[in-house]
Amino acid sequence: MTGTVRAELEGHIGFLTFDNQVRRNAVSLKMWEELGEGLEAFAKDDNARVVVLRGAGDKAFIAGADISQFDDHRKDADGTKHYDAVSGRATHLLATFPKPTIAKIQGYGIGGGLAIALGCDMRIASEDSTFAIPAAKLGLGYGPVGIRTLVQLVGPSLAKDIFFTARQFSAAEAYNMGLINHVCTKTQLFPHVVNYCSTIAENAPMTIHAVKVAVAEILKGEKGDMELCDRLVAECFESEDYKEGRTAFMAKRKPKFQGK
Repeated sequence: MTGTVRAELEGHIGFLTFDNQVRRNAVSLKMWEELGEGLEAFAKDDNARVVVLRGAGDKAFIAGADISQFDDHRKDADGTKHYDAVSGRATHLLATFPKPTIAKIQGYGIGGGLAIALGCDMRIASEDSTFAIPAAKLGLGYGPVGIRTLVQLVGPSLAKDIFFTARQFSAAEAYNMGLINHVCTKTQLFPHVVNYCSTIAENAPMTIHAVKVAVAEILKGEKGDMELCDRLVAECFESEDYKEGRTAFMAKRKPKFQGK
C-alpha cells in the first residue's frame, strides 16, 4: 500500500487529495511524485485559479511521511538522495506555486504533513484537528527552510516551543498562534473551504499572482526582487482584466476576469 495523490478540477478549484488512509494519509515516495505532477499540471491549467490540498477521509490531513517505506527507499546514501530529491522537488513546487493554495485540514496534521500545510498560502482546519512536529522524539534533523516558514508564521519563541517539546496541540491553539487562518466545525469545513476558494477564484488572477510574488519577495528582505514586483504590477494595469474591472465597476455588475 503506497497511497496516491489524486488531482481533480471542479470549476476553477483544483483539489489534490492525499489518499493513504490505512496510514492516516502518510506520504509515500509515490505520493511525493504525484504531488509534484499535480502541482505542475494545475500551474499550467488556466482554469485552475486556486488549489486545495486535503486528506482523504476524516481522520487525518497528512500524518507525516510514510516511515514504513524508509527501509526500502532510504536504507542507503543513494536511496536517501533520491527520496530527498523527489520530496524536495514537490516541496519546492508547492512553495513557488504561482496560484493561491489552501490546506484543508481535518484530523492529524503531523510532522511532514504540517510542513506541507505550512507550504500553502492559507490553512483552514476543523476544530478537532491536531498538530505536532515530533522531530525531537525521532532524532530527526529539520532543515532551516522549514523552520523559517514556521518562524515567519508564529514567531521564534512559539516555533521553539513546537520543536523543543514535540507536543501535540489543538486547532484552537494553532489558531491563536497564527498557524492557521480559520477554524470550522467538521460539517462546516468543506463548504467553508469551497466558498472561500470560490471568492478567490472570482477575483483577478493577475492581481492575486502579483500580490503572492510581492509577499514572497518582501520576506526575502534586501534580497527581494522589487523590479519583478513592479513589473507584475505594470502588467496588471496593462491587462484586459483591468479594463474589465473598471467597466464592471461602472456598470455595477460582477466582473468576469480571464487572467489576461
